Amino acid sequence: MARILLVDDEKIARTLYGDYLTAVGHAVTAVGSLQDAREALAGDRFDAVVTDLILPGGDGMEVLRYVRERHPGVEVVVITGLEKVDPAVRAIKSGAAEYLVKPVAPEALQHAVRRALTTRDLMQENASLRRHVAMLEAGQRIATTLEREKLAAATTSALQSMASASAVVLLERDGTSGLLRLQGASGLPAGREESLVAALIGHLSDARAPRELEGLDASFPRTLSIPAVEGTTVLGHAVLFFDGAEPEWTGETAGYLVRNWALALRNLGRFAAVEDLAYVDDLTRLFNTRYLHLVLDREVQDSLQTQRPFSLLFLDLDHFKSINDTHGHLVGSKLLVETARVVKGCVRDHDVVARYGGDEYVVLLRNTDSGGSLKVAERIRRTMETHHFLAREGLSLKLTTCIGVASFPEHARDKATLLDLSDRAMYRGKRGSRNVVYMAARDLEPLPAERRLGGTGPGGSGA
Repeated sequence: MARILLVDDEKIARTLYGDYLTAVGHAVTAVGSLQDAREALAGDRFDAVVTDLILPGGDGMEVLRYVRERHPGVEVVVITGLEKVDPAVRAIKSGAAEYLVKPVAPEALQHAVRRALTTRDLMQENASLRRHVAMLEAGQRIATTLEREKLAAATTSALQSMASASAVVLLERDGTSGLLRLQGASGLPAGREESLVAALIGHLSDARAPRELEGLDASFPRTLSIPAVEGTTVLGHAVLFFDGAEPEWTGETAGYLVRNWALALRNLGRFAAVEDLAYVDDLTRLFNTRYLHLVLDREVQDSLQTQRPFSLLFLDLDHFKSINDTHGHLVGSKLLVETARVVKGCVRDHDVVARYGGDEYVVLLRNTDSGGSLKVAERIRRTMETHHFLAREGLSLKLTTCIGVASFPEHARDKATLLDLSDRAMYRGKRGSRNVVYMAARDLEPLPAERRLGGTGPGGSGA
């Protein structure tokens, strides 16, 4: 039934208690000292320890302390010839499962060991249940995370704490190139991350099953790779590094968490596709007005809290209708796509460029005041003026633009007014010389009725 270590310095007691326990099916190893008990525990696995309180070279309390510290999950039954309350209280408070006073009847010892083993089983079941509940909760958090940075942090944290990994590396497969790239890492030796990730990518490029990795020179005795698989597609790899022997449930826990990471990666891909349909212009692949309004709402709130300015540039192409009339709408569409590339090339990566409708574009310049935005607007105007459009098609068309500039909070303290003022500034250029940049001002004439009523839809002004 169970493996029992019996510790008693009296040979008769060892024989007697050993017979009691073997009679009910237990396998008993009997020793006579604290040192012998330590050696036995180091060399074999036991389910419970039965120890006398008085031993040569120590006492049963030392056996109890040693077992509780070094072998958690092994229950201890203490036996003594002292009919005193204090030793019993001390033993129970120190973690003993039972306390028996000599002489001990066979039924009493058998019952005490049975109770100790039952307690151990219940504690292990409770610990396993808590572990599984925590694992389920962690998996749910991972699977429902739709931000890549938060996903990497949640997954590495869960793998380290719940799978007992000393370090974790997450490699995600790029959907376009198919190459692995680092998504997150935790616990790696300082200065080794870059070289270690490069080595991992070389080992894992074609791996489709969990496996041990060798030859990484990673200062960890054991390295385990678990692929994040969705159907027949490998979305990435979780690599776990261990300093020593891991618990028996590590493989199960790590596999479950990585499956939820794979689910999150799949959800991220689907979310990105849906977001692309909702917020990206079909023709130019710039953001559309729906996204522009969302980001403007966020930028207004951030600016009010941080006091950092931002600016809008409202662009309208000059004489675009004549290009459509002369060369056709297909050429006009290609010109709009090339204009998008030209404008994006004039601003920073974290600025937002959106197609507002037809031949109109809006640029949001983050953390930029009116002076800085005028410089950017002028850079765009000059680049457009000197650029040869559709040169590869043999057309080499020339095109200019009018740009209106408005800054928050200098010119307006709400989204609608800011857009209106930048549009008015642009329209002032359209009514004048064109190919010009104008700054917003309160005395700018109102927009024509057709623009106020939404006349600048997908067809554009064409002027």
